Amino acid sequence: MAESKGKLESMREWVVEHKLRTVGSLWLSGLAGSIAYNWSQPNMKTSVKIIHARLHAQALTLAALAGAAVVEWYDHKTEAKAERYTKFFPVDASYSTHKD
Repeated sequence: MAESKGKLESMREWVVEHKLRTVGSLWLSGLAGSIAYNWSQPNMKTSVKIIHARLHAQALTLAALAGAAVVEWYDHKTEAKAERYTKFFPVDASYSTHKD
């Protein structure tokens, strides 16, 4: 159980770090999957197939963006975002803005 939780956590961290890639990949895979499905429907015009594929991919993208917003909200609420940026801005205990 702990191993699967570790994999899920590492996957979540990757998605947090690469939000645009994740949304773009979901859009592209949704578009390709929808085109593949629509091409198997023989009674539709090509233009209608393309329009349906675009609409399905757009709905999937909106769902992915909503999911990214939920992850951002969760990170903000749990202060995980602040911990993520500490590696870029190390706090030096000897540095102080106050003069003695």
